[in-house]
Amino acid sequence: MYPEEIVKPMKAELTENGFEEMLTAQEVDETLKKEGTTLVVINSVCGCAAGSCRPGVLMAVHNATKKPTRLVTSFAGFDIEAVNRVREHLLPYPPSSPSIALFKDGKLVSMVERHQIEGRPAQIIAQYLIHEFEQFCN
Repeated sequence: MYPEEIVKPMKAELTENGFEEMLTAQEVDETLKKEGTTLVVINSVCGCAAGSCRPGVLMAVHNATKKPTRLVTSFAGFDIEAVNRVREHLLPYPPSSPSIALFKDGKLVSMVERHQIEGRPAQIIAQYLIHEFEQFCN
């Protein structure tokens, strides 16, 4: 498990921009079964999370016309129980952090895995997410 002093500023980058934390399996289950769209970011300490994932997600959320109903996050290697439960909901995708998932009415409709984040600029991540929001969000 990562030390809180390392994780805290990385969590804040999302939570200070409207993302709610999911810290327990119960919170994950309750959140993901809700009607509407839920954007889930599995946050991470890696460089691609800092350089592409978080900036890309924030760019998408701030610039999209259609937006998810809910913005939520859990931190890999820190929010262990919640991340494990999110990953159950992401099957058949293998564990991946960082990763970005969009759920609609409790069903996974879009997934961005780490290998799709690494080496890509934040703008590309944002463009892809905005496209997905246009397709699935009201």
